Amino acid sequence: MGLVGVGETGNGEMGLSSVALGTKNKYKRMDSQLPDEDEDASQHQLQEKRSKKTRKYVLACAIFASLNSVLLGYDVGVMSGAIIFIQEDLKITEVQEEVLVGILSIVSLFGSLAGGKTSDMIGRKWTMALAAVVFQAGAGVMVFAPSFEILMIGRLLAGIGIGFGVMIAPVYIAEISPTIARGSLTSFPEIFINLGILLGYVSNYAFSGLPAHINWRIMLGVGILPSVFIGFALFIIPESPRWLVIQNRVDEARSVLLKTNENESEVEDRLNEILVAADTSSGGKYEEKSVTRELLSPSPALRRMLITGFGIQCFQQITGIDATVYYSPEIFREAGIEDKTNLLAATVAVGVTKTVFIMVAILLIDKIGRKPLLYVSTIGMTACLFSLAFTLTFLGKGQIGIAMAILSVCGNVAFFSVGIGPVCWVLTSEIFPLRLRAQAGALGAVGNRVCSGLVAMSFLSVSNAISFGGTFLIFSVVSAVSVAFVYIFVPETKGKSLEQIELLFQTEQWQGEGGQVELGDVEHLVQKG
Repeated sequence: MGLVGVGETGNGEMGLSSVALGTKNKYKRMDSQLPDEDEDASQHQLQEKRSKKTRKYVLACAIFASLNSVLLGYDVGVMSGAIIFIQEDLKITEVQEEVLVGILSIVSLFGSLAGGKTSDMIGRKWTMALAAVVFQAGAGVMVFAPSFEILMIGRLLAGIGIGFGVMIAPVYIAEISPTIARGSLTSFPEIFINLGILLGYVSNYAFSGLPAHINWRIMLGVGILPSVFIGFALFIIPESPRWLVIQNRVDEARSVLLKTNENESEVEDRLNEILVAADTSSGGKYEEKSVTRELLSPSPALRRMLITGFGIQCFQQITGIDATVYYSPEIFREAGIEDKTNLLAATVAVGVTKTVFIMVAILLIDKIGRKPLLYVSTIGMTACLFSLAFTLTFLGKGQIGIAMAILSVCGNVAFFSVGIGPVCWVLTSEIFPLRLRAQAGALGAVGNRVCSGLVAMSFLSVSNAISFGGTFLIFSVVSAVSVAFVYIFVPETKGKSLEQIELLFQTEQWQGEGGQVELGDVEHLVQKG
């Protein structure tokens, strides 16, 4: 019985031989799998290496493309302090002060409008270069301006350059970024705006001890430096693959996608998606119907996009962020701070807060989505603006009033940076069809700059008429309305490709919570199309 147990036939040798052979075959099979495992491990390492290289490259492109945004931020920050010394040196009136501060935003709309057409003609990359050159010319004129009139000429040129820059950077970054990181990367211009504001405040504080006829010129002149780095960036960053497709330079577009996509196997799929989108957006009638005519006579889907894009851009500014940033010294003076150095030091605290909290948005925008951040931002801003209005109206100029004013202003810019500041530019750069993206984005930027200019040019006059507290009460009401706008008109775009977002707006259920068309639904539409 024991012998039979060695092998089923009772033949011990055969049984053992069979076991030995089976064991031998088992080891042979395992050995034969080792080369495949080595190959898989090698492939995985190569993919990891490629992914790291791609991420670094896309990150570098986003950083360099955002350098123009430093110019806008620096101008906003530095002018808040420089205007004190310009007033002292050139003896300008309060009305001239408002015009000088606000004119840049108004004029920048012309740069944004021109930037839309220019970026379609010469490309996204060279439009960024043009922005830097025009700004440098304006900054140079301002530095050596002997009078208010010449200073205004410099502001006009700088405004046009900034208009080019703020319009093109988000569009360019959205078009080169992989879907999974597009929200974070497209927020970079807002990071750099905040960094520029902080640098402007620091520059004010650093040079405020110099004579009044020199310090403001140095403050404005330092703003030329970021645009110099843009010249170096042109040798590193590629052209937008989507613009290259529109120009029928498909091989070049493929080459760029190979550099900006982590998975090489997805490049052809992504390229085909862009080709289909380019063909669909033109509808085979590119010559028959101009982009301008499409924007003036929009289809229902495009009308929805324009309401969302233009509306969110306007709300970003009419909630008074530029009044808070441009005129923070005046706000703190109204709260009770008298010393110039202390005023500028308080503005540095505002700049630091604004810059730090933008990082929160960058970390969360692709994780929890655009819409939740907009809710937190707009509700928080409403509360802070109301708090500032209450403080300036009822708490007088004591220590409590000063502390509450600083806390309210810092809270306002913090909530702005967490949501509507960066998300506004992300949404505008990703919701429009490929063929219309640059000029529709420019239209949104125009709305943004017009509202910014109107706020900046009227803030002091309105505050003198109805008080600082009354003005911020109006801003708080507008901010409350923006919460409703987000609920009704802004869909969630997290995790969707640019081409899928375009299809999202073509559905009837696009508004409010009902507008949260799921990615699977959109993919179904893509397959159906």
